[in-house]
Amino acid sequence: MSSSAGGRPYNYGVRLIFDIFGQTLQTLWGHKLRSFLTMFGIAWGVFSLLLLVGLGEGFRSGNKKQFDTLGENVMFIWSGRAPVMQGSFTALRQYYLTDRDYQDILRDCRSVGAAAPVISRNDIRAVSDFYQSSGQILGVPARFNQIRYLPINEGRWMNEMDAAQKRAVIVLGDEARRTLFPGRAAVGSTILLNGVQFEVVGTLQRIGHGDNNTFNLRSFVPFSTMREYFRPLNVGEAPDVISFINYQPRTRAVHEAARQEVHRVIARNHGFDASNPDSFDEWDTVQTVDQIGKIFDAMNDFLGSVGLVTLGLGAIGIINIMLVAVADRTQEIGLRKALGATNASIMFQFFVEGAFLTLLSGGIGIVLAAGLMAALSGVSLGEGFDPPKLVASTAALAVVSLAVAGVVAGLYPARRAAMLQPVEALRKE
Repeated sequence: MSSSAGGRPYNYGVRLIFDIFGQTLQTLWGHKLRSFLTMFGIAWGVFSLLLLVGLGEGFRSGNKKQFDTLGENVMFIWSGRAPVMQGSFTALRQYYLTDRDYQDILRDCRSVGAAAPVISRNDIRAVSDFYQSSGQILGVPARFNQIRYLPINEGRWMNEMDAAQKRAVIVLGDEARRTLFPGRAAVGSTILLNGVQFEVVGTLQRIGHGDNNTFNLRSFVPFSTMREYFRPLNVGEAPDVISFINYQPRTRAVHEAARQEVHRVIARNHGFDASNPDSFDEWDTVQTVDQIGKIFDAMNDFLGSVGLVTLGLGAIGIINIMLVAVADRTQEIGLRKALGATNASIMFQFFVEGAFLTLLSGGIGIVLAAGLMAALSGVSLGEGFDPPKLVASTAALAVVSLAVAGVVAGLYPARRAAMLQPVEALRKE
């Protein structure tokens, strides 16, 4: 007896839910075009919100990977032009970075954690037994690979003994290796750089992707060897001129302090005012990454607000559909209330209908967006672009927004239906 009695409310509740969903589908089918357009509006809003934010996240990820190929928190400074006289903005003189600048940066710049001088030449012809190449040759210290991202593929990187003994050894970039040793082993072989014989001690992994092979055409020799054989060209008579300096702040937070300290050292050594930013030719990748991040954050905020507005408009459309449903079913509501249906049961029915319509539309949008992004996961969109990614926080925001929209879309029409007086409702034709 108790089991049977206990099962009646459960069976009644299940039947009521099925009845509500059946009536909801019947209402939607009775107004097919209007229902489709309203559902399409919400589904499209969710789909576009997730896809656009996913594309932005893919672009953010692709740009981060590009900067990661440079190294962590890397900063560059090159030779520049400074005023001939203090306060002059027209008469400029060229100055060149030197080994003294590098040594002073190491000694005097407390916010700088690591630094490396570089000599760069683009006019050196590399010749193997098979082919020749004219990529960039860089003379760097052994610790250069601790500042820049230079993953070894085969062999080894240069060491301190190579630098101390001015050994003629070279590490080839991936594209340089492919050009000079197509389909052949490179490590242990020799090449000629402008007639000087060098031994290949290592090769690098391919860095980046796409058609941009500039970095992969670079090869690296010890800094002391580069200075011995291939000094910088057209830089005056100074014997210790270098092409540029790479350095890293001790922490990301002090990158601006490190930059100002480096400015003061170079300005002091070359006799000009450190407060003149035009006297420095530099690139702070930390600042660039932060600026790009702010752009992406603003873009995500904008796209999110557009998506929420779209969802709001969709919710208004659902409110209209539900109000039409209330008007069309006025007599039905009156009959049910005359037979004893409570305001709560009437309100619950129309509330569920509105919420169901909203969540169904949003669910379709989420599934379509996730499916499209999954299909694009293996597609290359070009240099600096990763495939779009489904952002969990945005999907969660969409679900929460849909829930709120469903509550709003169902609550107002449901209350209108529940407030109808039975006699008045039965009179309506």
